[in-house]
Amino acid sequence: MSRLVVVSNRVAQPREARAGGLASAMQAALEQHGGLWFGWSGRVVDGEAAAPRIERVDRIDYALVDLSHADHDQYYLGFANRTLWPLLHFRPSLLDYHRGDFAGYLRVNAMFARQLAPLLRDDDVVWIHDYHLIPLGAELRALGIGARIGFFLHVPVPPPGLLAVLPHHEQLFPKLAAYDLVGVQTWRDRDALLAYFRDELHAATGADGDVVLPDGRRCDVAAFPIGIDAAKVADQARKAANSPATARLVRSLEGRKLVIGVDRLDYSKGLPQRFEAFGGFLARHAAWRSRVSFLQIAPPSREQVQEYRDLRSRLERLAGATNGRYAEPDWVPIRYVNRSFTQGTLAGFYRVADIGLVTPLRDGMNLVAKEYVAAQPPDDPGVLVLSNFAGAADELAEAIIINPLDPEDIVESLERALSMPLAERRERWAAMFERVRRDDIAAWRRAFLDRLAR
Repeated sequence: MSRLVVVSNRVAQPREARAGGLASAMQAALEQHGGLWFGWSGRVVDGEAAAPRIERVDRIDYALVDLSHADHDQYYLGFANRTLWPLLHFRPSLLDYHRGDFAGYLRVNAMFARQLAPLLRDDDVVWIHDYHLIPLGAELRALGIGARIGFFLHVPVPPPGLLAVLPHHEQLFPKLAAYDLVGVQTWRDRDALLAYFRDELHAATGADGDVVLPDGRRCDVAAFPIGIDAAKVADQARKAANSPATARLVRSLEGRKLVIGVDRLDYSKGLPQRFEAFGGFLARHAAWRSRVSFLQIAPPSREQVQEYRDLRSRLERLAGATNGRYAEPDWVPIRYVNRSFTQGTLAGFYRVADIGLVTPLRDGMNLVAKEYVAAQPPDDPGVLVLSNFAGAADELAEAIIINPLDPEDIVESLERALSMPLAERRERWAAMFERVRRDDIAAWRRAFLDRLAR
């Protein structure tokens, strides 16, 4: 069997407690496959980047590359997070483009290619991930790498007209044609990317997702909704149900209902709208005051970016205003926590939460929604309230689906979820869990790699 080589902006090393998303997905893939994981170490150093450090743990080799301060500022903070991230999350008003940042983004991708190429074998299967590394496949091809190379975009794909807002988009997105296969989360993302190739690049596209550019370059585009290791999350949740951390949380509730949200601190997650809606729920449904608490876990990220600092301050003000208005000496409505927890701890928290509140304004998939479902006790499951702008809404139709831009919709969904009869909760949960269990991370990996092999 060919060796699997995973490439991502950040490498999730075994000692890190980074929950959810790409980290858990790729860890599960490589634990079964074995192989190489290449990417940024997370370290920013003086001077130019040295050769990658190789660390081996079990069956996985980790190839870690440091970034210089200039590379970190232009490639990561600049183009990736101030330009591509808002663009791909349908927020062009937040797009901050600078030619120097774009040049730095291309420069770092070229450097990654030079560092990675000597580590590759002819029969490797290379799987590159996410918007940080769009040009990497083209850089590897320019160095003569002929291995099968696939690319998976974990974030949404906006419509062609919005992609074309990016200055010099025609210098970036055509580089996707260097990949044999481009995977996206949903059929809407697939159709949007195919439409961009047709409308902006004058490519020919087929019903099965094949793309042929006018210069003859070609690739396939297909949807592969990412899953989780549902059995593992369920097992973690059962074990964590009686853990000290979960027990402390349950004791602190003193019999009250618990609403939980777990999100990286990001403006795409709809957190201000969520906080405002919970305050609105308490205002409208006074009978629930002192009977339900909302725990929002939001580890900070990209704190060097002003928009993220502003978001954190806004959430602190919103939580303070709601707590100041409704709190009792023995009850705080909103518990707002800015720190990370391990997957096992979060699974225990999910299991005891009566409502999982997942309300992004735009999300490629959102694995928290699936993890919440997998963690629930079958005999007394909670209710998932889910944004229709999350890719997961296509698969978890039995959740209460809401529009996060409508605060009244969230208020009504909270009241409906808290009042839902046990039989209905069981029925909804069973249908969602079966789908999450069947279409798990292993099925996602097989589907992508099988298509790439073809």
